Amino acid sequence: MPTRYYIISGEASGDLHGSNLIKALIKTEPDAIIRCWGGDLMEAAGATLVKHYRELAFMGFWEVIKNLSTILRNLRFCKQDILQFKPDVLVCIDYPGFNLRMSEWANQQGFKIAYYISPQVWAWKEKRVIKMKQIIHRMICILPFEKEYFEKKWNWSVDYVGHPLLEVVDQMQHNPSPEPIHWMLADFSTSPPQQPVIALLPGSRQQEINTLLPIMLSVTQRFPTYDFVVAMAPGIEPAFYQEMLKPYPHILCVRNQTHSLLLQAKAAIVTSGTATLETALLNVPEVVAYKGSPISYFIAKRLISIPYISLVNLIMNKLVVTELIQDAFTTDQLATALTNILSNPVQQNIQDDYQALRAVLHTGENASEKAAAIIQDLAKKTIAEARAGLPA
Repeated sequence: MPTRYYIISGEASGDLHGSNLIKALIKTEPDAIIRCWGGDLMEAAGATLVKHYRELAFMGFWEVIKNLSTILRNLRFCKQDILQFKPDVLVCIDYPGFNLRMSEWANQQGFKIAYYISPQVWAWKEKRVIKMKQIIHRMICILPFEKEYFEKKWNWSVDYVGHPLLEVVDQMQHNPSPEPIHWMLADFSTSPPQQPVIALLPGSRQQEINTLLPIMLSVTQRFPTYDFVVAMAPGIEPAFYQEMLKPYPHILCVRNQTHSLLLQAKAAIVTSGTATLETALLNVPEVVAYKGSPISYFIAKRLISIPYISLVNLIMNKLVVTELIQDAFTTDQLATALTNILSNPVQQNIQDDYQALRAVLHTGENASEKAAAIIQDLAKKTIAEARAGLPA
């Protein structure tokens, strides 16, 4: 009987890492049956897509409250789908608000759970670890400090596989896409850049794009010797951006080609999240931005104790890239920060730190394949227990 995997991710970065995990699973188990919540990349990798992450992407405390009925409906549907599918392993990828609830329920139902890309409990709500230890059978971490955190502070043996972005970036740098970038203007007619490029990465969710992109665009007129290019999120239709881009007919856009864009960029303005690490690993000087609703920010500021919001700074434990958060994310402050990273001495300092970052993350192994092997080992044990007549 082929092994059955049910994988849940809820955002664009999870779709990317989930797709590489699926490829690694299928590489050694070509007959594996994989069902997923994710996106186009996971579906293309060989999984049956149940729900697209564009239906799941709610961020911030207030935003979650407003969409609570939809979230609860998704939870009910997911539970029913898992019961019908009967996976040998449930694989949760990040997305903790949803996945920790699903993990607790699935454990009660007797399913085995592998959690790939740990929730950032070291940043806030640490006591979740107590429950996580009880319900998760294999915790797979991708940040180097997480293994020590879980094992020394919580006496929980976890797996560290390295960061899967390294393999993505290495592939991009060594085998750049032969397809030319499709550059678009605000009216979506084709127009390649004529000057050095600055990339704008406003996020993957509509609510963060609505908040962050207008401020990013407002700074463009202060840098007439650069062409600014917006990286459109893969899960959002281009028409969504049109209204914001109307006042900026000179702004270019790309879709589904963010990595190719970053390979050509001299600098980038990036919304806090996985993209900040991608940008650093592609050696692009960046300014990191975040701005949420006042209510969400008010709550988060009192719950989150970490000194930085970008993965680059967190991993290096120092200010490598400038962070403009909430009220600090203004046109004037962004223009100042961008001017700074475009200067040669500052660029060199940032790129030196980027090389040190890569060295910290490098394990010498393929993170997706290592994670797949851990998950497959859990599946084998589940199947062996079932054959022996033991409880799952």
